[in-house]
Amino acid sequence: MFQIRIHGRGGQGVVTAAELLSVAAFAEGRHAQAFPSFGSERTGAPVVAFCRIDDRLIRLREPVLDPDAVIVQDATLLGKVDVLSGLRTTGFLLVNTSSSLAELGLAATVADLPDGHAVAVPATTIARTHVGRPVPNAALLGALAALTGLLSVDSVAAAIATRFHGAVSAGNANAARAAYEYVMEAGSHAPTA
Repeated sequence: MFQIRIHGRGGQGVVTAAELLSVAAFAEGRHAQAFPSFGSERTGAPVVAFCRIDDRLIRLREPVLDPDAVIVQDATLLGKVDVLSGLRTTGFLLVNTSSSLAELGLAATVADLPDGHAVAVPATTIARTHVGRPVPNAALLGALAALTGLLSVDSVAAAIATRFHGAVSAGNANAARAAYEYVMEAGSHAPTA
């Protein structure tokens, strides 16, 4: 089972990101579940959502405490929320930022992970370019597909098309593909077969 924890702020599409991941997994014939955890439910408040993906039926229902991947949609959460709690030593880290992970104070964390398992992606910038809004979730899902090899970017785009329509769907799919290419070009991606 592959477990993902997504950290962000209310209004950034954290819950939608987890749901889209599960839909992408279903599209590939896998089992998945997605669910949020809320504190104060207001725009800007810290939000966390979870997604599990497996080839077998998933019976767990508790929050993801030992994730295989952590997505940080808002780098301002670093140091305020323990976003890295429980991240497996073989895990993946994806942070939405235009800064380097070292500039964010994550050099030691990155050093503890296998090479190529941590990447900073300017997902907000990518979203503004393709969607016209600073909502980084779709871009980060494309980046996750490249980083982990867990899902194809085509499945992510198909999941986006089930949730959104017209220009919003196309923009988000383009953002996912652009972030996928960004990670592939950065060299931090799952090896291709």
